[in-house]
Parts: sequence; C-alpha cells; structure tokens
Amino acid sequence: MDFSKLPTNFFLTLFQYTKDVHSDQYPAVDPTREDLSLAGKVVIVTGASRGLGAKAFAPAFAKAGVRGLVLIATNSEALKNVEHEVYKINSEIQTLAIPTDISDGQAVASAFEKIKATFVHADILINNAGVNSDGEGAIISQADPERWWRQFEVNGKGTFLVTRSFINQLPTRETPATIINLTTGAAWKGNPMMPGYSVSKLVAQQLIPAIAPVHPNITAVALHPGLLDTDMLPQSMRHFDRETPELVGGLAVWLSHPHAHFLSGRVIASQWDVNDLLARKLEIQSGADLTIDIVGKFGPGQFA
Repeated sequence: MDFSKLPTNFFLTLFQYTKDVHSDQYPAVDPTREDLSLAGKVVIVTGASRGLGAKAFAPAFAKAGVRGLVLIATNSEALKNVEHEVYKINSEIQTLAIPTDISDGQAVASAFEKIKATFVHADILINNAGVNSDGEGAIISQADPERWWRQFEVNGKGTFLVTRSFINQLPTRETPATIINLTTGAAWKGNPMMPGYSVSKLVAQQLIPAIAPVHPNITAVALHPGLLDTDMLPQSMRHFDRETPELVGGLAVWLSHPHAHFLSGRVIASQWDVNDLLARKLEIQSGADLTIDIVGKFGPGQFA
C-alpha cells in the first residue's frame, strides 16, 4: 500500500470527530493539573517495559500522583528501568513490577495475588500490552499461522485475562474503576497489510462494550493512540505526523476521572479534544456514535 502521496496530516484528519485535534499534550489533559490528581489511586499498566507503557502511561500517572503503580511486562530488567524513571518524577509512589506473560492464565492470577497483597485492590487498568508480528506487507495468504495466532494470544486472550481478574478484584460491584484498552485505527476499518494485528486488536476493542452495560461502576473506554514513534510503527508510516507519548498519557489520566464516564462503552482517538467531546456529551450518549456497527439497510420495511 503506497502512502507516499498522502499529506502528512492524513491520519490526523481521517477520523476527525472534534473540531480541534491535537498531536501533543494540551492544558486540558495535563496530568499535573490539580483537578486531575489521582492521589490515593492504584494503577495497573500492562506492556509497561517499553513503548507507550514506559513513555506515556507510567510517567503520566506518576505526575498525577497515584498512590501505587503496578508495572506488568515480560522483561524484568526493562521494568526496573521504568521504575527508576517513575521515581525521578515522583519518589513517593509505591511501585510493584511483576514480570508476567499475560497470555498465561496462571501467571495473570499470580500477578493479581501480588497486587492484592500489596495494595488490596487496584482502581485503574491500562491494557496496553500488545504485539504486532504480521510484518510489513504481510497479506493473509502469506501470513505465518503461529505468528498470526500469537497476536490473538496476547492482544485478545491476554487482554481478556487481565480484564477479568481486574474486575473480579474490585471490592464490590459498586466500586468505581476505569479500564482503558489500547486499540488501533486499523481495527476500525481493517488493514489488509496487517490483518492479524488489526483483527486481534479488534478483540480488545470489543471487550469494552461487553463491559460497560453490565458494570456501570466502571468507565470502560477503547483508546486509539494514533501514530507514535515506537518500534511497532511501520517504516512506510513514519513520514506522517505523529502523536506524542505525553498526549496519550495525559488523556489516560483525564479518562480516569468521573467526567469521562459518558464515554464508557465507546472508542475514542487520542487526537480528539476532550472539551469538544464534553460539549457533545448528550449527542454521544443518545446515539451510536463512537461504537462499532454494521452499515446497511436492514428490516423488511425497505422491501415494501
């Protein structure tokens, strides 16, 4: 797929839903704001050893003053480095690094036992862990079955296992909580050049409308972070405008407050202005905006 002739802001405007859009952090999502403080809260970040986990979410929640930060990934040495960076930002945070393969049910259960022993329970879950092993230009007829399935093991099953354990560790069904699942614009429309990644991330995205209606105490949102300078960004996409980790991390902090509950069950993009979203709150709540659905004319009336 040739992206070279597209304007650099193509993906910034492709799914533009709000009048104002952003590529970098702006005042409304600055995690150091007093009204965005998350003092007393405990946050779990999966995929915390690199990428958005290390550069966006861990720093943002540290700046928001959380009480505890649980860092989950498979690389124990990299997790130690992230802990070190967190303490530079806020030395009062209690961190808990747990090397875990989230696709392993026993490993996830063990991780949550450690979380319970240390913090009793967590309040916020960032399902950031994910893999893209398609390779650039890996159309489905050429995909390796094992590499294809590994994406579903992590992006689908792993996200489910962590989410299930997180919900079950909440003290009551009324305890307020937040779940943010990282998705991708490729899951919204599909990407024939990354079919395994696109479809497996759709699994994580569609867990959100499965949570929101039956757990009204939880703000459950799928978040498309945009294009970021990580090792998962294909070379062919690197000439486009990219979002910063600070934008995505600050938005996650903003989503962890009661004002964002109207977005529960829905999917948003990091570029969208949160004040514009708030201005459209009634419109969003009353319709099917920001949900995945089938397009077409249905029902017998069309044949009358």
